[in-house]
Amino acid sequence: MVRTMLTSCFVILTVMLSLYGKIGVAEENCLLDSCPTVDSTPKELNVLNNTLEPCSTDPLTGFYRDSFCRTGTNDRGVHVVCSEMTSEFLDYTKQQGNDLSTPAPQYGFPGLTPGDKWCLCAARWKEAQKNSVAPPVVLKSTSTVALQTVPLSLLLNESQPSSSNQP
Repeated sequence: MVRTMLTSCFVILTVMLSLYGKIGVAEENCLLDSCPTVDSTPKELNVLNNTLEPCSTDPLTGFYRDSFCRTGTNDRGVHVVCSEMTSEFLDYTKQQGNDLSTPAPQYGFPGLTPGDKWCLCAARWKEAQKNSVAPPVVLKSTSTVALQTVPLSLLLNESQPSSSNQP
């Protein structure tokens, strides 16, 4: 009986280890009950109607923790707006109950500082914009899905001053 249980455990461990090698960064860091397999090729376009570009690898951002501000069925917050953090925004979002500046190692979250780029929820970004504390947007790394919540004109007005951001 014990030998059968040990054999079963060994088989399960072997399968898990073989799968681990095939799991991308998104699933390795996924804290949800289930996350879809994500490859490294974005399936979303950016708001400039070009291929979605990475937002940040340090800190590693994105709902799937793959550097892209893209979304899926498990992403209830719709983390699709790539923004460069400011102290004003970090203070604001903390006051709203979402502390992005304090590290939470149990979730693999390093805590953000001004200058870090991060995938924000479209609704939170829009709320911050209405309160004049929206962080600058990186258009080339912001998904077209953001346009379901935020008009392109607002994103353009609040974009980083960069030639790579211009349509």
